[in-house]
Amino acid sequence: NNTLRIMNFANDTKIDPQGKLIGDPTETALVQFGFDHNFDVRQVLQTEPRVAELPFDSDRKLMSTIHKEVDSSYFVAVKGAPDQLLKRVTQIEENGQIRPITEADKQTILATNKDLAKQALRVLMMAYKRVASLPEMESEVVEADLVFSGLVGMIDPERPEAAHAVAVAKEAGIRPIMITGDHQDTAEAIAKRLGIIEEDGQDHVLTGAELNELSDEEFQKVFQKYSVYARVSPEHKVRIVKAWQNEGKVVAMTGDGVNDAPSLKTADIGIGMGITGTEVSKGASDMVLADDNFATIIVAVEEGRKVFSNIQKSIQYLLSANMAEVFTIFFATLFGWGVLQPVHLLWINLVTDTLPAIALGVEPAEPGVMTHKPRGRKSNFFDGGVFGAIIYQGLLQTALVIGIYGWAIMFPEHSNNQMVHEDALTMTFATLGLIQLLHAFNVKSVYQSIFKVKPFSNRTFNWAIPVAFLILMVTIVVPGFNQLFHVSHLDATQWLAVIIASLLIVVLVEIVKAIQRALGQDKKAI
Repeated sequence: NNTLRIMNFANDTKIDPQGKLIGDPTETALVQFGFDHNFDVRQVLQTEPRVAELPFDSDRKLMSTIHKEVDSSYFVAVKGAPDQLLKRVTQIEENGQIRPITEADKQTILATNKDLAKQALRVLMMAYKRVASLPEMESEVVEADLVFSGLVGMIDPERPEAAHAVAVAKEAGIRPIMITGDHQDTAEAIAKRLGIIEEDGQDHVLTGAELNELSDEEFQKVFQKYSVYARVSPEHKVRIVKAWQNEGKVVAMTGDGVNDAPSLKTADIGIGMGITGTEVSKGASDMVLADDNFATIIVAVEEGRKVFSNIQKSIQYLLSANMAEVFTIFFATLFGWGVLQPVHLLWINLVTDTLPAIALGVEPAEPGVMTHKPRGRKSNFFDGGVFGAIIYQGLLQTALVIGIYGWAIMFPEHSNNQMVHEDALTMTFATLGLIQLLHAFNVKSVYQSIFKVKPFSNRTFNWAIPVAFLILMVTIVVPGFNQLFHVSHLDATQWLAVIIASLLIVVLVEIVKAIQRALGQDKKAI
């Protein structure tokens, strides 16, 4: 019938020699439907070749092709959005007969279109006409006085993981916005199935026509009400992106067509489609999604948050440790104490600190990382409580290291009278090194207890700490090395003092974290 012919004629699908369909998924579905109903467009085009066309345009939402028939007349095949195409229809085909279309016919067509759209079906209308000669290739001429042939409904099914990805995005403080050329009812039905808008919520769908009625100032006041836009044009997408950017939001935009290029370029992060995307859209994008899957974006967000968090942990660890070293030297100088020698600081910075810092960079994601709010445009590595943690943890380490040196000086009975200063120096060096290794466990989370974040879940970290500990111990207990590093051998009591002082960094930080959680600072940080 004519409907089957039109959906195959007004179609740019390519068919390779093996029969594989190449092109837009909507159009390939129409050709496949023809194959399934014994209509092979390749054979038909041999006798009714395409001689002219009006490509699809996002403004008029129609596509037309003209085919020369065997009797030398021309068949004009038009497919497009029902609400647009119906305006150009003057006749209707019924039981093989053509008659003028009535207002009742139009209402029936629109009601059927709406019913199909509410079932989340994408609906296309087919229309045609026959002309004696090739018309002027203008829309007003070619796509006028058409005969209604039929409606075609097709499902563009969401991926099974899409609804879960939308839910995770919302929990992470990311607001998914659907912008589509589909009918308003189709967009609303799919958005409800995905959870973009609630079934019984007050969310509304804004159409491109309604958006045209709003000035930029008016739209800026109400745009946050809308999560779904239907029947939009490329300029509408740019307006939507800019409206969110004007509110200080970071906007990521996905797209696959040539018409998406302006909005992809305008967005902070343009995401092209690797499979269905045109070269123009890919070129305008900042990144390309290899599998065209929204869920992959959410996985990437989680990975990005993990990487950012791990960089923060490494910086927090190194800066708090180095602050302890600087403050230790500073206060010791004020007291007139010779606490550490340059070789001790170099060894700790170059060897002992390096392995834990690297291991913190490959930490698994913290539990609940996707419940944190987005960082925002003005964020930096010291946000989220990191700066405060560096300060207080650096001061705690300083106090413990200075305290152990003071203890060694105040209780010289644990040392040989000739070795008081050497033993105090050794205890300070051992405490500073060991305290920093144990402090690495604190840094696994700014506010959460180390017991909640699974302290031994990182295999690299589990190797880094004991290896760094052995390197530290070699300088103290191995003959020859202790002379090179100007340290002495410690007795059991002195080692016990070192271990207790070092363990105290974990205890004290856990106490501070517990107080911060009780005050709700962890909630403010995210």
